[in-house]
Amino acid sequence: MVGRFFHRKSNNSSQETFKDEQAIQNQQQEKEMLLPSFEDNISKVKKTLGNSADLIIRVIHIGPENSVNIGVLYTDGMVNTTALQDLLDSLINKLKPNDINSLDKTSIVTAIQKNAVTVGEVEELKDFDKLITNILSGHAALLIQDEPQAITVSIPGHEKRGVEEPQSATLIKGPRDGFTETLGTNTSLLRRRIRSSNFWLESKEIGEITKTRVMIAYIKGIANEDVVREVHERLDKINIDAILETSYVEELIQDEGYTPFPTIFSTERPDAVAGKLLEGRVAILVDGSPFVIVVPSLMVEFFQASEDYYQRADVATLLRLLRFFCFFIALLAPSIYIAVLTHHQEMLPTTLLISIAAQREGIPFPAFFEALLMEITFEILREAGVRMPRAVGQAMSIVGALVLGQSAVQAGIVSNAMVIVVSITAIANFCFPAINLATSVRIIRFGMMCLAAVFGIFGIMFGIILLCIHLCTLRSFGVPYTTPAAPFILQDQKDVIIRLPLWSMFSRPRLISQNNNIREQVNHPSKPESRTRK
Repeated sequence: MVGRFFHRKSNNSSQETFKDEQAIQNQQQEKEMLLPSFEDNISKVKKTLGNSADLIIRVIHIGPENSVNIGVLYTDGMVNTTALQDLLDSLINKLKPNDINSLDKTSIVTAIQKNAVTVGEVEELKDFDKLITNILSGHAALLIQDEPQAITVSIPGHEKRGVEEPQSATLIKGPRDGFTETLGTNTSLLRRRIRSSNFWLESKEIGEITKTRVMIAYIKGIANEDVVREVHERLDKINIDAILETSYVEELIQDEGYTPFPTIFSTERPDAVAGKLLEGRVAILVDGSPFVIVVPSLMVEFFQASEDYYQRADVATLLRLLRFFCFFIALLAPSIYIAVLTHHQEMLPTTLLISIAAQREGIPFPAFFEALLMEITFEILREAGVRMPRAVGQAMSIVGALVLGQSAVQAGIVSNAMVIVVSITAIANFCFPAINLATSVRIIRFGMMCLAAVFGIFGIMFGIILLCIHLCTLRSFGVPYTTPAAPFILQDQKDVIIRLPLWSMFSRPRLISQNNNIREQVNHPSKPESRTRK
C-alpha cells in the first residue's frame, strides 16, 4: 500500500510538473509574440528594458488626418542619427495617404516598407525577443498601430575604431591593414581580397545574454564540406551566457583542451586569413574582437609569417629555418646548460669548463635553481612590461633586465654564463610569428629544466620523445596536428621547412582541401630571348 501510494503520488507530481512546464512554455510563447495593441507593445518594451535611460521612443502620426500612429524605438548612441532623420522624414513626407487607405491591396506594414523605408536592411518580424535584440544591436524599430508585427531598420552608428596596422603581427613588407572590433569592417576587408561568388559568409548568434554575432567564412568548392559542417555543429553546441572575445569560441570548440600547444590559429591580419581561406580552411569572425580564428590548423603554420610570401623563396626559407632553430633554442637552451653542468661536465672542452667553473666559484645555488631564478625573474619583467603603460613599460623592461642582471652577477647570485643563456633564450622566444606558440614554449621549458636537473641529457631526450608523442596525438578538426610531417605527405613539403617559389606551389594541402586540390597550372617562368641592339 505504501509503495502504491508512493507511485501514485510520484505520478501525480510528475504530471503536475509536466503541466506546469507546459504552462510556462505556453506563457513564454505568448510572451515572445508582439501584441495587437500599439500602446501595449511600447509598454512591454519599456518594462523589458527596465525603462532604460538610453531607450528613445518617438511617436509620429501619418496617414489621412494623422490617423495612424507609429512608434520609433532605438537605443541612443547605437544608431546613425543622420540615417534616422532620413527615415523619419520619409515616414512623414513620402508616405502618401492613398497607400494607407488601400488596405484591401496592401497592409500598412508593406506600404511603409515599399514607400517610406529607403535606408538600411529591413526586417519584418513578430517575435518580441527578436525585436529587443535588434533594438539593442543598432536597429530602429517601427511599431505600427493595430498591427501585431514590427519593422526593424538596420542603421548602426556606434563608435568604432578605424583600420590600423596590427600590433601583434607587424611586417616589413606587406599590407598594413588589420581587423577591427566591428564585424562588418572585418568581412569587408576579406571581401576586398576575395572577390568571388563562392566566398560565403554565414551568421550565427551565440550567447544567451550578449547575443554575439559570429560569422563563418569559407570558399564554397574549396573548403571541405565535412569541416564546414563540423564548425556549425560545434558552434551550435555552445550554450553560454556571453561571448566577449574570439578566445571564448576558440576554447569551446577546440579538439583538445589539455595541451600547451595552440590547435586553432588566430590572427589580426586579413591577408593571412585570406590566404588560409584559399587553401580550403574555414574562418570564424566574432563581433567585438579584432582576432579571427582559422580551422583546421597545423603546427607548421605557427612558424609561417605572411611576409614569407611577399619575399623571394630563398629569403623566406632562410627566415623560416631561423625560426625553427630559435624554437629549439627557446625550448632546450637552459635545459642543456643545466644538464651539462650538473651531470655531464666531461662534454665541455677543458678551457670552457675551467672558465665556467671560475664564474660559478662563489655561486651558492646549483645550476637548476640558478636557471629557475633567472627565468622567473625574466617572466616577471615581461609581464610587468606588458601591463604597465607603453612608454614606461619598455624603459622598465630594458633597465630592469640590465640592472638586475648586472647586480645579480656582482652580488654572486648568478653567473655570467647563466645570464647569457637566459638572454639568448628570451630573444629566441620572440622570433615566433604566433605569440601563442611562444607562450607554449615558455611553459614546456620549465618541464624540460626539471627533467634535465634530475636525469641530465637522458631526461631531455625523454622529454622530447614525450613531446613528439603528444604532438602526434593532437587533432585540429579531425586533421592530424603534425601534418604533413606525420603523416608524411611528400607533395605538401613545398611549404613546411622550406618555401618553394610560388610557381611550384600548384596544389593545396591534401588533408585540408579535398574538393579542389589544384591551385594553379604549373607555369615555370622562362627567360626572354636575348635582344641585341642593332
